[in-house]
Amino acid sequence: MKLDRVIPFAHQLLAKAVTKGDIAIDATMGNGHDTVFLANLVGEHGKVYSFDIQQDALHATREKLSNQEWQEAVSLHLCGHEHVKEIVPTTYHGKVSGAIFNLGYLPGGDKSIVTKAETTISAIEQLLQIMSKEGILVLVIYHGHPEGAIERDKLMAYVENINQQEAHVLRYQFVNGINNPPFIIAIEKR
Repeated sequence: MKLDRVIPFAHQLLAKAVTKGDIAIDATMGNGHDTVFLANLVGEHGKVYSFDIQQDALHATREKLSNQEWQEAVSLHLCGHEHVKEIVPTTYHGKVSGAIFNLGYLPGGDKSIVTKAETTISAIEQLLQIMSKEGILVLVIYHGHPEGAIERDKLMAYVENINQQEAHVLRYQFVNGINNPPFIIAIEKR
């Protein structure tokens, strides 16, 4: 297959925006894959702030980072992504070049604990305030469960109304997939 699946495409977008020494956000730490990816992009002189509300996610991410070269560049936070602006030091406001959200539930975790549109929208609004010009925010939307469909609908209503003078909004989706395959919303700050 020559078309990129959603996660590789999300990573390509982030790799265009995030470089060595940058500040990046993993808004949904999960099992740590995106945190490690971002840490490799920012290198030892950058910083990744990662968020999750579940201790299992924090533990899994710590384990993934334990043998990574850039683990010192990562700051893990056991709280929701709606606290991003208060956690990221003000000296970095205006300097965040990339952020990613993998919405839904923790793979292999408790499926009753899911992301919510209200906190995700709050985090997006905060990130758009503290991101650099041409910073890219990627939402990977998993909507194959009832709560995911609710979150998807609220998020789509929100992102479709972002002022185009403030940001470009892209949707990347395989339209003929079965079982509600995930899709991407990418927001590039202008």
